[in-house]
Amino acid sequence: MHKSGLKFIHTADIHLDSPLHGLQRYQGAPVEEIRGATRRAFDKLIELAIDEDVAFVLISGDLYDGDWKDYNTGLYFMERMGRLREAGIRVFMVAGNHDAASQITKHLRLPDNVTMFATRAPEQVILDDLKVAIHGQSFAARAVTDDLSRAYPQGDPQLFNIGLLHTCLDGKPGHEPYAPCTVDGLRSKGYQYWALGHVHRREEVSRDPWIVFPGNIQGRHIRETGPKGCTLVTVDNGEVATVEHRDLDVMRWSRCVLDVTNSETVDEIYAQVGKGLQTVLDAAKGRSVAVRLVLHGICSAHTRLHAERDYWIQEYRALANGLSGPGIWLEKVVIETRASLSSDEVLAYDHALGGLLRSIRGMEVDEPALHGLAKEISALRRRLPAEILSGEESYDPSDPEQLKDTLEDIKELLINRLLSTGQDA
Repeated sequence: MHKSGLKFIHTADIHLDSPLHGLQRYQGAPVEEIRGATRRAFDKLIELAIDEDVAFVLISGDLYDGDWKDYNTGLYFMERMGRLREAGIRVFMVAGNHDAASQITKHLRLPDNVTMFATRAPEQVILDDLKVAIHGQSFAARAVTDDLSRAYPQGDPQLFNIGLLHTCLDGKPGHEPYAPCTVDGLRSKGYQYWALGHVHRREEVSRDPWIVFPGNIQGRHIRETGPKGCTLVTVDNGEVATVEHRDLDVMRWSRCVLDVTNSETVDEIYAQVGKGLQTVLDAAKGRSVAVRLVLHGICSAHTRLHAERDYWIQEYRALANGLSGPGIWLEKVVIETRASLSSDEVLAYDHALGGLLRSIRGMEVDEPALHGLAKEISALRRRLPAEILSGEESYDPSDPEQLKDTLEDIKELLINRLLSTGQDA
């Protein structure tokens, strides 16, 4: 038994060498930092395991991100496992859906301190020196839709029982419904700790017994915001004593949402953006940050802000680059402000643009008319560059739902024009 009782680390969804998305599109993005983020986060995991003198590390699936580009990913992992071996630390892992998609992984010869659970049926490993039993089963294919946990054996009451499982549990938004199971089903096995993986947001699902998703160790895009890391567990007298999240991420993703209702000028909004971004940077505690900036609220600066949208987006990017700290980059700037004038007041304008605005309003609530417009402009689709029609932020003008968003933008332009006409009068 280790000096301070049994300690182990639970981690999952490492996605080694996975690219980070959303920052390469503009000049000055930290491309090299992005490329190496998952490895540097994994290095911090190895250091934590050694510093905390843990008995073993659990990896609940998706160590890899599908097939490697070359063998460097596997060689890197083997070298890090060698460091744990020298420290007397064992590793137990199950393959998740991304691991199962990798052809190279299936032929990788693991060092003797690493155990990969089989795919055919649940396996049990008993660590007699620690009085611990670890149960697990790997994914045999990328899409596993059966409840794997049903076949897991009952826990031994004389041992501390751990279940290692890659699962969506009872379903999580944004995640494929792989190996679904229920909290009651897991609880019925009599284990003290369920080490789950697949869901990238940390969650303590239950404390009796402990059922935990540790989240991934490094956010990879703007949908994976906030601190990322692993879970450090301490066991005393056969019971869970402490469960702690430990940060491992080296680059953090964040949303900076600012209500600019009380900012009357674009300069006041600029100052508010500076304070908001500095707050985000300070909260990252020495990490570089990728931020999505969102401005919303009803303000008198709305007209100018939208009319000069591209200018202000570049100004905000420059402002971010000039802040003190390790680095902050804007992944995207979203301007959702509204004019102080209500849409009903604008519709009442006796003006040609007001009439056009009323026509658009009518089309939004008339589904046949909207689909008719989409069909009419479908010819435009063939003239658009391929990069616009594909990728993360693709645009298809013949899609009625995307056309609705376009009509929103057109309404904003018309309102801005009407307001500026009124101001000039």
